[in-house]
Amino acid sequence: MLKIGLAGTWHVHFRGYAMEAGSRDEDCVITRLWEPNEEVGEDIADTLECEYFTDYDAFLAGDGIDAVIVSSETSLHPEVIIKAAEAGKHIFTEKVLSFTLEDAKRIKEAVDKNGVKFCISFPWRGRGEFLWLKQALADKLVGDVTYIRMRNAHNGASGKWLTPAFFDPETCGGGAMMDLGAHPMYLLNWFMGKPKSVSSVFTNFMVDSVEDNAVSVLEYPCGAIGVSETSFVAENNPYSLEICGTKGTIFAGGPDNKLTYKIGKEWQEPEGTPDATESPINIFIDALVKGTDIPYTIDDAVALTETMEAAFKSHRSGAKYYLD
Repeated sequence: MLKIGLAGTWHVHFRGYAMEAGSRDEDCVITRLWEPNEEVGEDIADTLECEYFTDYDAFLAGDGIDAVIVSSETSLHPEVIIKAAEAGKHIFTEKVLSFTLEDAKRIKEAVDKNGVKFCISFPWRGRGEFLWLKQALADKLVGDVTYIRMRNAHNGASGKWLTPAFFDPETCGGGAMMDLGAHPMYLLNWFMGKPKSVSSVFTNFMVDSVEDNAVSVLEYPCGAIGVSETSFVAENNPYSLEICGTKGTIFAGGPDNKLTYKIGKEWQEPEGTPDATESPINIFIDALVKGTDIPYTIDDAVALTETMEAAFKSHRSGAKYYLD
């Protein structure tokens, strides 16, 4: 039986991860919770019927857990994840991995050195339409990509339903781009590879502390342009993705949530798309109990941090930022 420890309760997806892991009582069990805030931690531990810790080293000690689900503040990720790896615990983490490439490389070194399994939560990569898109681009369905744009936005700030934690630059490292914008960023990395440069425009439409309206333009070595758009102040704005190539164009999402493409005269829809994969947390648990592969790797996590750090450096400098 796989023993799982929950490292932090800060992230909005914490309860979802706890519920998914806790529902798999045939092959895993939640045995420990670490949360520095005793008022919060004690209540959750009582609900989950697991052992509660305020000391992280004690939480990791011994054989009480085999793996950790990291839902702590993003600012704590380097310390929390590196210590877990050094303790020999397998690691599942919410995105982003860290605020800086330097910290991301430190985390990767610890994961690789200690031989632990690692998974970052990149759920959009497992959706059927994106699996189809990945193969379509590999097959050059629309030729060579010249332009790719993804918008992922909601009204979390303007609708006043996001918690204050999302507007804290110390714990989050940023606002809309760092959180919601991570999905377009890791998808663009998956589709197009590492960008050559990033240029960003972030604004504060309703929130003073962090960006709530943001766009980053990515330049690729091949000459293609990528655009990652996000917002916390967008009403009735479904996700949209467009990919333009030398032979045609693909659109996904939009008001009708359709996947269509045009090569020649007629717009078409795929005859079918792949089945969606399991959720990232279930993929992680399956890898530990069944030995299956994890598609969302430490290298993918580092790549997201590198691109995101470049986006923020461009915003702060007001200039294009070149990646190494």
